Amino acid sequence: MKAIQSAQLGQQLNLTPQLLQSIRLLQLNAQQLQLEVTRALELNPMLELEEEVQAEAVVPAAGDVAPAEAAAVETAAFDELPESSMWDVPGASWNGEGDDRMQRIAEPGSSDPFVRVLQALALELDPSELEVAAFWLEHCDDAGYLDGDHAALLLRATARFDMAAHRIEAIRQRLLHGEPAGLAARDLGECLQAQLAALPSPCPGRPLAARILGSCLDALASHDHAAIAARLDSEEADVAEAVRLILSLQPRPAQDAVEVPAGYVVPDVVAWHADGQWRVALNPATAPRLAINSGYERALAQAGDGEGAAALRELLQEARWLTRGLSMRYETLLRTTRVLVERQAAFLVEGDEAMAPLTLKEVADEIGMHESTVSRITSGKYIQTPRGTFELKHFFAVRLEGANVSGAAVKAMVKRLIESEPAGRPLADDAIAALLARQGVHIARRTVAKYREQLSIPTARERRRAAATPALARAS
Repeated sequence: MKAIQSAQLGQQLNLTPQLLQSIRLLQLNAQQLQLEVTRALELNPMLELEEEVQAEAVVPAAGDVAPAEAAAVETAAFDELPESSMWDVPGASWNGEGDDRMQRIAEPGSSDPFVRVLQALALELDPSELEVAAFWLEHCDDAGYLDGDHAALLLRATARFDMAAHRIEAIRQRLLHGEPAGLAARDLGECLQAQLAALPSPCPGRPLAARILGSCLDALASHDHAAIAARLDSEEADVAEAVRLILSLQPRPAQDAVEVPAGYVVPDVVAWHADGQWRVALNPATAPRLAINSGYERALAQAGDGEGAAALRELLQEARWLTRGLSMRYETLLRTTRVLVERQAAFLVEGDEAMAPLTLKEVADEIGMHESTVSRITSGKYIQTPRGTFELKHFFAVRLEGANVSGAAVKAMVKRLIESEPAGRPLADDAIAALLARQGVHIARRTVAKYREQLSIPTARERRRAAATPALARAS
């Protein structure tokens, strides 16, 4: 009996209306929050919009070192927001006048395709299954492939979620055969097989294309149609048709994630550097402040216990929940942003090559909250900085295996080396790996190739050929 009572109390703690409302407020974007506040003001007479926002207390962060190392961060008040003269971008201002191109930028929803996938799956999976789906996506690279050994990841997931391996794998298969098809694939063959299976019927050439992917990837890579035809005992014309079908598929499924209609985004937070330290503040345009109507509250305190008074007391309770939920949202957003700015201060000063490895867990541990809370508060929220406007998710970066740098930083280094290579003498992938090793970044040639492909940069041979073509044309 005691065990049953304990379980019921635990469920009540997890499902209180206040907690559910606070969680929902965390994950709303700026536009959704504005609609929520407008609706609440219309339906609840106990609420009113604060005419004058009270300045928030300045809370200095520990430490005061150079911004490129471990920046001190302050939470600034609304009236301390920077003037446009502090920004290098023309037209950036916070006074609401004119067309602020930094404040309102075209943005197709979340910049993270995996976030879009999880948002779609939230309608189909229960919370525990959604966490497993998020685990698989967390261990995918930018192209959408698993970035670790499948068996090892499966073992880790079964221990982490206390769930049978076949259920964990079933959720990966749901990602693999979902929309877009091919996500969380172990390799190129599995990715393209999933996309083939997703093509609508009838689909000429699909059976042969599946056989080619299953046993002839080497010949396919070398475009040897004759070898494929001989190996599979097929006609070359049929092989050519199947190969055309394969080439129409997307080898980088993460880039095929469904886009939402383009709209405009107003940043939720602003960060700037002043007086030797970084400061962050909420954007008042996206942080509406609600208060309890004091007149109604006094009248209710003097009222009796009639039916009308009971209804008003219920509205008063809902109003208090909403104001507390908004306060929690703003506090969590500021605390999270302070950590992100502190950890990625070097990126804000120096650019992509200084992007440090950073995970949801590290931020969650620092602010004393759960990873899911950090995930909710950083999804669909934007920060305006002197370097540009970014989704908060942009500040998370995967640590490169065996190195103390992030994959995003190394990708930027690869791009810089290729852009500065001598004309007519392009750098091969192994040469780039050697140059990075001199800088203390030790990565394999295949990792360089992966980042080069993600940047849509051709091979050294193709770049050399492209550079030689104009020269030959001028000579002739």
